[in-house]
Amino acid sequence: MTDDLSDALDTFITEARELLQDFEEGLLGLEDDPSAGDTVNALFRTMHTLKGSAGLFGLHHLVAFTHVVETVLDSLREGELTVTAELVSALLPCGDHVSSMVEGVAAGRPDATPAETADGDRILAALQPFLTDGPAHTGSAAADERQSGGAVRTWRLTLWFGPDSLRNGMDPLSFLRYLATMGTVTRVTTLTDQLPEPDLMDPETCYLGFDAEFVSGAPKTEIEGVFDFVREDSQIAIVPADDYVTVIDGLPDQDRLGDLLIRSGAATDLEIARALRIQQERNRSGGTLPQLGEILIETRAVPKPVVEAALGKQRKTADSRSHETQTIRVYANRLDKLIDLVGELVIAQSSVGIHRRDGDGEEEAQGEVMRLVEEVRHSALSLRMVPIGTTLRRFERVVRDVCVDLDKDVDLVITGGEAEMDKALVERIGDPLLHLVRNALDHGVEPRAERGRTGKPARGKLRLNAFHDAGSIVIEVVDDGRGLNRDRILAKAVDRGMVQAGATMTDSEVFDLIFEPGFSTVETVSNLSGRGVGMDVVRRNIAELRGTIEVETATGEGTTFRIRLPLTLAIIDGFLVGVGSSAFIVPLDRVTECVELPANAAGRDCMYLRGEVLPFIRLRTIFDIDGQPPRRQNVVVIEQSGQRAGLVVDTLLGQFQTVIKPLGVLFSEARCISGSTILGNGEVALILDVGPLVAENVSREQVLV
Repeated sequence: MTDDLSDALDTFITEARELLQDFEEGLLGLEDDPSAGDTVNALFRTMHTLKGSAGLFGLHHLVAFTHVVETVLDSLREGELTVTAELVSALLPCGDHVSSMVEGVAAGRPDATPAETADGDRILAALQPFLTDGPAHTGSAAADERQSGGAVRTWRLTLWFGPDSLRNGMDPLSFLRYLATMGTVTRVTTLTDQLPEPDLMDPETCYLGFDAEFVSGAPKTEIEGVFDFVREDSQIAIVPADDYVTVIDGLPDQDRLGDLLIRSGAATDLEIARALRIQQERNRSGGTLPQLGEILIETRAVPKPVVEAALGKQRKTADSRSHETQTIRVYANRLDKLIDLVGELVIAQSSVGIHRRDGDGEEEAQGEVMRLVEEVRHSALSLRMVPIGTTLRRFERVVRDVCVDLDKDVDLVITGGEAEMDKALVERIGDPLLHLVRNALDHGVEPRAERGRTGKPARGKLRLNAFHDAGSIVIEVVDDGRGLNRDRILAKAVDRGMVQAGATMTDSEVFDLIFEPGFSTVETVSNLSGRGVGMDVVRRNIAELRGTIEVETATGEGTTFRIRLPLTLAIIDGFLVGVGSSAFIVPLDRVTECVELPANAAGRDCMYLRGEVLPFIRLRTIFDIDGQPPRRQNVVVIEQSGQRAGLVVDTLLGQFQTVIKPLGVLFSEARCISGSTILGNGEVALILDVGPLVAENVSREQVLV
């Protein structure tokens, strides 16, 4: 492909992503207002544009799929179809599938993979009732397989039934006979490894195992369900015998190993959840944290070659995204302003040279240069600022789909969509918000009957709100549901050994327990939540963005999750301090005041500040800095999530605008450092991560002293 054609393809991909986002928003709006003819026309034009553009690049799979969707939309436009919830439900996955194919093109796959073809056939089959001219031609020979329930695959089953299976009334051969009703058992080998000598045999004990090959179109979850009654005391391994490596290679990019294995059909949700539970138990026991893939191989849930293929796909995804060409739309007036400022800066720089020769007015000219540099910095940063409303509106689809699954009625209210933040933050905050929204719908908002008994409206309300506050952006996820149950959370924590029985805890400390790994109070696991996997990841992802998350709740009234993030990840306002020959940066929005260390505090780790106990964190001790402290030291008072602490330092060097530099892989495990910066003298200063610093070095007992 020539450079010109490659650039044109990049433009097509960028525009296709935007068109598909508008397509989804248009469908959701059409469901609320079925008579909106302009929206129908816009949806038709979107698919028509995508089809025509894809044809220019020879993307025949995209052309064929969008042609069928375009046909349905044309019938809707001509009045041959009416807008119904069923039609919208059939069209929404079409947008998802086109998006998946576009991302495949972006990853260098100009043709559809077998998995994409199968998904496309399944989605188009759902559109058949809305095709007024009869079934559309999909061009796939896999359609017959879809009619019979899915693609036919070969599985290898290794079955070691428990010794007491016969005593419990279970006949091992009956399971094999039942499998034959779901597919074809092509081979069975009896395993006699555990068979004892004849005189030691117990006729009521099961010693035999079976190795079988099974061909079926049933998904792995259904095959796994056959053995539910004997799973407790038996060893059941169901692994694919066909080429899952090829299937995984053809899947769209995925960041998580578990998602890849589930999407390919090589593992089930139950197997991934079981492996994650084993991983968390070993982590709590103090041992080395095992990798998820190692556990899946160890438990024989997934064969090693398949895990290695998924890990390779995962690494390839990370590499491709790190090198992916990123684009951003910039308002023309912001770019014009930056160019004007650069012009003024050039003139001011020339003025400094003239005044330096004249010896008059040099200081004033240098001050003008510094002012313009500051304006250029702010103007350049504003180019990366984008409204968060686009990200928040994507959750309209999430709320709709989840409410259909849960049979709940919930209105989504979005406010503050015009608030702007760094594009890098917007892209990375989507996953944490998705988990919070799904949790609010599943656990927060009550079913209609329960809301009626408590006098609430049948339709629940979920609000996403964003606003700027003190140099940060705050995003709130608010529901009007049942609220968090303090007693239930505390009882679960005691039952799991996380908290001692009878311990005195504040409300905020109790509610903070929901962010612990594996913690969940839900008795029944659903396909949305309940496994205790997710809220800890939410907090970790937000912390990686130098943000915090807080919880406010009222029983019977609802819950608010409040996320606070910096506006940008590139530059922060910091407070520069010195300890010995080392320099540190404290984020300025965490600093409340600076005081002198009392002379009588030499042997203590706390001081009284206006009648309150303030615990110390001595940076010299934590970072093992050589040398004796000066006679006079200072305390920088910081606050994190309502908890105050003092950083004991040697010198206060004042406010400092910090350009953040990453520390690299070598320091990736450093808990109390978020980055570094280069000072004007060329030395390196470490940027302190206040959250972990306070959490790890100030115990609750110190605060209560």
